[in-house]
Amino acid sequence: MIVRAALTQVRWTGDQESMVAAHERYTRQAADQGAQVVCFQEVFNAPYFPQVEDAAFYSYAESVPGPTTERFAALAKELGIVVVLPVYELEQPGILYNTAAVIDADGSYLGKYRKTHIPHLPGFWEKFYFRPGNLGYPVFDTAVGRIGVYICYDRHFPEGWRALGLAGATIVFNPSATSRGLSNYLWRLEQPAAAVANEYYVGAINRVGFEELGSNDFYGTSYFVNPEGAFVGETADAYEEELVVRVLDLDLLTEVRNRWQFYRDRRPDAYGPLTAP
Repeated sequence: MIVRAALTQVRWTGDQESMVAAHERYTRQAADQGAQVVCFQEVFNAPYFPQVEDAAFYSYAESVPGPTTERFAALAKELGIVVVLPVYELEQPGILYNTAAVIDADGSYLGKYRKTHIPHLPGFWEKFYFRPGNLGYPVFDTAVGRIGVYICYDRHFPEGWRALGLAGATIVFNPSATSRGLSNYLWRLEQPAAAVANEYYVGAINRVGFEELGSNDFYGTSYFVNPEGAFVGETADAYEEELVVRVLDLDLLTEVRNRWQFYRDRRPDAYGPLTAP
């Protein structure tokens, strides 16, 4: 099975409406290039406000599903494309999460993932804004197969990667807001390692550029990586906006799983009796 998948790395435009409009344009461009699924960057329709601690940014939070989910559900249905939509979620007053909604190609809302691991360090004051996720590690049955989501800082923790693999994910998206500094070498290490260890594709998405709230320099270089740890095509630019569209051969998952048998030994129930070849 071949899936054409897309990632968007976008500069903050300065306001929420133009940011949403930019992602609508990128989604249409992705569909024009044959993409069947697209994922946006972390809290895509806002600046990366955790660079500072300011309660004014709570105003960016919204219900999920809610207005942004509904807007992109209509677009997903129109274009026949699966959309992974990372937003700032308001569950109820004072209860806020870093969330990604998953919308199927027919426009139906399938559910959401809430970021589990929340950093709190200079430039990434996320515990001021987000509670740790409480929905586990769901995998969503979509028009392009079983997909999972793991958000930014989550990628440093292997248990979620493993849980998504054991639940049968074939593509896992990792929307992020990652800046130059200590994480640079990890960006090209952790997601490929997770793809190899858990035998699925990973789509790693990052912002680009500086934002007015701080000195974080988001370095782009979004990419897809396959279960052999190889980048699918080139990584995106380190400084400019880019729509990344790549062809993912899901048959490679079966080939790799049969080659190493890791998946069988982790999930014997998926293969029948332990004595089965």
